[in-house]
Amino acid sequence: MRVADVLGRIIGRDAPIRIVAYDGSKSGPDDADVALRVESPAALARLVSAPGTLGLARAYVTGEIEVEGDLYTALDALADVALQGIPRAEQVRLVRELAPVWLRHRRPAPAIEARPRGRLHSKFRDSQVISHHYDVSNRFYEWVLGPSMTYTCACYPTDTSTLEQAQEAKYELVAQKLDLQPGMRLLDVGCGWGGMVRHAAAHHGVRALGVTLSRNQAEWAQAEIERQGLAHLAEVRHLDYRDVKETGFDAVSSIGLTEHIGKSQLPSYFRFLSSKVRPEGRLLNHCITHPFSTSQRKIDPFIGRYVFPDGQLETVGTIITAMNDNGFEIRHEENLREHYARTLAGWGDNLEDHWDEAVAEVGLERARVWRLYMAASRLGFVRDNIQLHQVLGVKLGEHGRSGFPLRGWRSPS
Repeated sequence: MRVADVLGRIIGRDAPIRIVAYDGSKSGPDDADVALRVESPAALARLVSAPGTLGLARAYVTGEIEVEGDLYTALDALADVALQGIPRAEQVRLVRELAPVWLRHRRPAPAIEARPRGRLHSKFRDSQVISHHYDVSNRFYEWVLGPSMTYTCACYPTDTSTLEQAQEAKYELVAQKLDLQPGMRLLDVGCGWGGMVRHAAAHHGVRALGVTLSRNQAEWAQAEIERQGLAHLAEVRHLDYRDVKETGFDAVSSIGLTEHIGKSQLPSYFRFLSSKVRPEGRLLNHCITHPFSTSQRKIDPFIGRYVFPDGQLETVGTIITAMNDNGFEIRHEENLREHYARTLAGWGDNLEDHWDEAVAEVGLERARVWRLYMAASRLGFVRDNIQLHQVLGVKLGEHGRSGFPLRGWRSPS
């Protein structure tokens, strides 16, 4: 058995990538821009124990597979496998063919894989999975995300805009859609490091409350609020959104939280948010979605084990229906798919610029998880495997009053 031939069969003979294996075998074009190096038979054992993207990811995370050249370029060359996985028939063949390798070289799953406990989407379990991803290191996130500390899709106003300019533009887009005015009250659920909260307070004079399940995020955000002199307007709490007691908010922003909610919980989620806003109050929901029905697409197992445990992506139609049926009339929707691809490219560049510091801070395996996750997600957005939608809704007032102008989002001055 030639190892390169086995891998070559999986990724396709015409893929523009070179494979070099520990047994001296090679396949693929010699002049390819990128190469896949199989360093150990343990990599093949990974494919037996998890014959798909999870097995390949485990081998990359542990260094049993190396990539020569740009990782995004390599994944683009492997797009069918990277985005769709290994076909079932090929998985069965792999298990049969490589079973002896697995018996001799099997390894436990990397320790950094998430193993959450408790009932799915319970407060106890949600706290674990959020902590797994976000309570890593604020310093690490500063290197990857940049000064804005914003871990959601940016909105690039021009082709030449920087990541920071695009993140500022995203927050302003949300503020415009919510028609934020001085003195209003905003609730930002799943607020991250408080970017939207700080923007609303600093640029619109809004009294803003953000809540997050990540203690690291809450501590960083509150310190930054105080450093910027915004404590009289803004606050971030380490709190489950379901435990917010205040009501009567003028607006709610949900930026990157719906992915963690779960399809069965969406109706109660939007009913809860509806209970928090006044009549004619608005909700802006910003989240990653599947382009097709969820019965056709499942979250990638690598993402589920290493990045967003218990994450669930729905179609934008599912999100709109859940909002519409549980307290919000839909007023506007848009897809920012290409913007997220650019955002991920920016984060990836930041990680490479700080690679040595990142490895020293969080360890090589976790740094490799992030490198792989951002490159693979970028490819997913480029190839329309995943999308990013903003949906604007309003809680209607008496006699169906929306408070919206005839056109646009901003109320008449």
